[in-house]
Formats: sequence, structure tokens, C-alpha cells
Amino acid sequence: MEKATVDDVSLEFEITGEGEAVVFIHGALIADSFRPILAHRALAGQFRCIAYHRRGYEGSTRSQAPVSIANQADDCHALLRQLGIERAHVVGHSFGGVVALKLAMDAPQLVCSLAVLEPALVLGANGPGYRASIAHSHDRYRSGDVAGAVHEFLHARFGPVYRGYLERNLPGAFDQAVRNAGSAFEVDMPPVADFTFGEPEARTITQPVLVVLGAESDALWPRFGETHRSLLAWLPDAESYVLPRATHALQLQNPSEMAAALADFLSRH
Repeated sequence: MEKATVDDVSLEFEITGEGEAVVFIHGALIADSFRPILAHRALAGQFRCIAYHRRGYEGSTRSQAPVSIANQADDCHALLRQLGIERAHVVGHSFGGVVALKLAMDAPQLVCSLAVLEPALVLGANGPGYRASIAHSHDRYRSGDVAGAVHEFLHARFGPVYRGYLERNLPGAFDQAVRNAGSAFEVDMPPVADFTFGEPEARTITQPVLVVLGAESDALWPRFGETHRSLLAWLPDAESYVLPRATHALQLQNPSEMAAALADFLSRH
């Protein structure tokens, strides 16, 4: 991967394909979670796909303290600015979906359209349970059981058979998650637990938004369905897509159909 230094932060990035710019913002733990779809013909054949490692992941600048959602959005904006990109489609998964929403709020002139893949928002009836889950994962990580904390975190979100499709579609993904556990549990999770996003914030995002839900996610954890329904009700210009045969792993579990759905949405906006 190439590196860019933006605002004293070094970020690893790679670019695939040509065309309109699309930036992909990964979630917690698995920094290369979009890799299974980046080379897919539906995307790379039409778009200039930019994937980067967020602050704290892999070879990007490490942080010893939590980094706010606003600063994460600023990192993405600064990277695009350094690449000479004034307008881009933005795709974010999980924690990256929260960053994508914040980027659209803070820099609306930059964001052409938005696709959020089960963004990790703490809201609604499931909010308290989700916040408690974040705290539990943080405590287990700090206890020294790093691999156990990662497994418990992914099992709850990806389902019981996640190791099989992870290794099939992104070999080494679990090891990468363990390697990046410090950044996930210490840098990402405290800010996301405290991030406020509701109808007033959503109403400020006027760009077209694709709101993605895994077909098996709601049965696994109802907070995914609640978040999906809330965003569709709140965002002024939102459309729903339910990815077949997928949990929160989405592009890691069903990469072909996820790539095709993104390409269809992006090509229309």
C-alpha cells in the first residue's frame, strides 16, 4: 500500500480502478474488510476505488488514546484532499459507517452519495444493550484475553460460523483482527459509544444514501434492524438494500452481491 501524511497522521491507502472516486471506510478490527469487493469488476470496472487503513490500523499512525468520530472523518477528508479529490462517493461499514455519516454532516460539499453498511450507531431501544456490549468487550480486552475478546466480538455480530467464510474470502482476517484489537477496543469504541446521532442529525444529510442490512442480521441482533429502520425513516433521501445470505459481515460474507449492489447504487448517483 502507498502512504500519505495528512495533518501529521500517516495513512496507508490503495487505489483500484478508474472513474468517479469512491472511498471505503472500514470498521473495527479488520482493516482490509473491503478487499474482497475492491477488485470486483462491477466496482473496479467503473470507479476509482480508494481504500485506506484508518488511524491506528496496520501501518497507519498508531494512537494511544481514543480518536473522536469527527477526527476520523477529518482524516478521510484530508486524505481525499491530498489525492486531489473534491467530490467522492463514500462507503462505510460498521464503525466506518458512523465515520461516513459524520463526514457527510461535516463536509457535505465533498460527499456525492453515501452507502452505509450497518453503521455502528448507538440508538433506540437497543442502545443501552449495545453500549453495555461495547463496555464488556473493552473490559475483556483489557483483561489480557485479546483473542477471546476478538472472537466474542465477531461471533456476536458475524454469527457462529464466521471463521469459515472469513478465511475463504479474506485469509488471515482473524489474525489481522487480533493484531488491531488495541486500536479497535481502545481507540474506536469509547467514541462510538458516546456519539450522538438521531433524527435531527440525519435530517442534515441530503445526499442519496444506500442503507444496507444483512438478511440474517436482525435475527442475530435486533439492533441492526432497528438502526436500519430508523435511518430509512430519518434520512431525507434514503433507499434500502437487504443483502442476501449475510450477517453484519456483509462484504466479507457475500462479496459478489454486495459489490453489484454498490455499483448499481453508485452508478445512479
